[in-house]
Amino acid sequence: MPLFKKNKYSTVRTTTKRDIPAGLWLKCKGCEAITYQSSLAENHNVCAKCDHHYPLTAQERIELLTDPGSFAEIDATLRSVDALQFAGGTVYGGKLEEARTKTGLCDAIVCGSARLDGRALALGVMDFRFMGASMGSVVGEKVTRITERATRDGLPLVIVTASGGARMQEGMLSLMQMAKTSGALARHGDAGLPYVVIMTHPTTAGVTASFASLGDVILAEPRALVGFAGPRVIKQTTQSELPTGFQSAEFLVRHGFIDRVVSRTQLRRELSLLLEYFSGCCRCAGEAGAV
Repeated sequence: MPLFKKNKYSTVRTTTKRDIPAGLWLKCKGCEAITYQSSLAENHNVCAKCDHHYPLTAQERIELLTDPGSFAEIDATLRSVDALQFAGGTVYGGKLEEARTKTGLCDAIVCGSARLDGRALALGVMDFRFMGASMGSVVGEKVTRITERATRDGLPLVIVTASGGARMQEGMLSLMQMAKTSGALARHGDAGLPYVVIMTHPTTAGVTASFASLGDVILAEPRALVGFAGPRVIKQTTQSELPTGFQSAEFLVRHGFIDRVVSRTQLRRELSLLLEYFSGCCRCAGEAGAV
């Protein structure tokens, strides 16, 4: 046969495996489905298959909740200092510089004025990338200043929370921010102005115990962790069995601590509706139609 009469076998041509760019796909942490990174970004970092919510940066969150080009940041240059000389004055300062380089932010919250569907509002957005969005003196000061500005200008206030709690490197100076922010919010409420909180994963400890829990309306993203202390500490303190998922947003809605769980893809519309409902108590009510 011709096959056995050949002196040399023909060379089989193989195709070269094409290099696939890194970061093109992502395996979802919720459903383990493979999805394009670009598709995830277009859907505000929410998995279209299982609704798993990935974190957003402060800038991404601002773009989601405001009209294009309307956000004007205030107090952008405020920076934390190592007033207590924590651990000899070397550890905390290094962590601050590292966080600033990593995020491009001066601290863990971005505040400013903006518009949403033409309605003016004061907005604060926490960024978990900056030292776990821990609340130090600067975070407390910026929350207080944006609240006082909203009170002065007659604006609704919206704060998006995400935090691991108080910043231990600032000790009592950090804990003082709980009272300071709560006082400013009390004056804002006394002026008859609305305050909306949007809790994202995770919102815990001193932030939960102060300005995050004082909203007239409290929204949360699905499956966000919301609580004060960890389950182990609570169990040891109360000496009782804890319900499954008791620190999830869904559990807290059922027990009245949170008003509504809203998917990120619907959050802009939900917030716009709230501002419309509250518009009668804000000085900006007459400005919306002129924009």
